[in-house]
Amino acid sequence: MNEKIKYWTDLSEYDLETVEAMLTSRRFLYVGFMCHQSIEKILKAYFTKTKTDSAPFTHSLSYIAKKAELYNLFSDEQNFYGFIGAAEY
Repeated sequence: MNEKIKYWTDLSEYDLETVEAMLTSRRFLYVGFMCHQSIEKILKAYFTKTKTDSAPFTHSLSYIAKKAELYNLFSDEQNFYGFIGAAEY
């Protein structure tokens, strides 16, 4: 696996482990934040895998998804955020 892709996937996995710890301690505000961070990093891993550029320097999930050409894969009936929120790891 490419080092940059591994970097992003490792960070995403670490963030998910943090989510589990925060759930256990009932720190729900931080659970949402860390879920966002994990999704951001896995989107950046995908971007890095499929593009020649570096991943965008942003926290916007929709922006990264658009740049990775993932955003348009969803129809009007499929809300992108609903899809992301329903993702299970």
